[in-house]
Amino acid sequence: MECAIYQEQTDEWEQVDCRQADGGCKATLARLADLRPGEFAWIRMDEPGEEELQQLGEHLGLHQLAVEDAVHAHQRPKQERYGDVLAVAVKTLWFVERTADVETGEVMIFLGPSFALTVRHGAADPAAEATRRLAEQPDLARLGPVSVLHAVTDVVVDAYTQAAAQVRTDLTQLERCVFSPAREDLTEQIYSLKREVVEFRDAIQPLVPVLQPFATARDDWPHEVVPYFRDVADHLTRADAEVRAMDDLLSSVLDAHLAKVSTWQNDDMRRISAWAAIFAVPTMVAGIYGMNFAHMPELDWRYGYPCALAVMAFGAGFLYRAFRRNGWL
Repeated sequence: MECAIYQEQTDEWEQVDCRQADGGCKATLARLADLRPGEFAWIRMDEPGEEELQQLGEHLGLHQLAVEDAVHAHQRPKQERYGDVLAVAVKTLWFVERTADVETGEVMIFLGPSFALTVRHGAADPAAEATRRLAEQPDLARLGPVSVLHAVTDVVVDAYTQAAAQVRTDLTQLERCVFSPAREDLTEQIYSLKREVVEFRDAIQPLVPVLQPFATARDDWPHEVVPYFRDVADHLTRADAEVRAMDDLLSSVLDAHLAKVSTWQNDDMRRISAWAAIFAVPTMVAGIYGMNFAHMPELDWRYGYPCALAVMAFGAGFLYRAFRRNGWL
């Protein structure tokens, strides 16, 4: 657990010592009870236990359902209000370059009159970057706990944009391979990337209607924060459009690749059929004269054997040239 107190008079953040055996909960509660006008607390927790969050939630007035959602995670992006506490769930994303996978996590953000609580699940930690941005933007921090919501969602959406750019790079390379002359089965790679894009889409699309209301004037927080959320909503909309476009393009690439694979298979079948027809000519001639009938005049003919070989060669050669001319070989 980490806790910082914003002090409006000095535009500075006071760090609360949370290195106690109880995870810092007692120190945090003691400092929260001593908040003065113009101050608010930002509490940051990483995958907390239910008992720890329950203890803090009782002091902050968090609803039991909200505590359960924050502990167990796996929530869709959403916003819910419990009395004077606003709860917002967002999905975090990061791109793993080594495996070219998109990994997801989750952040629950609780806003009260004098506090902001963020609960993180997953490797991505938007709170660290959000802390730096708030320290560089004192005008935003003066707007109260809602500034934490903006800073965290801004970092999360920026990560969406960066991940989308990296996925787009992989998609471009894959598209180039699909339409190259090389015969390589890329179905598994295309499907794997499409699965990542679907996971990406499932994180972004539900968040759009969650953040859109924040981009309009509200009675429960300062009007000055609206332009900041409008900027975040705009970036999110563009990221959503980019992911939708990549999803559609991947479907087209997969269809094109399957058509290309089908063409390869047809070419292989034509070659097999052509060679089968070519070998059918000598097989037929050999089969006729291998039936061992007692009366076959050609068997006693001096030039019968060379003539049979000539018929075999001529028939096979004729078919070979015909198939080559028609592009079957």
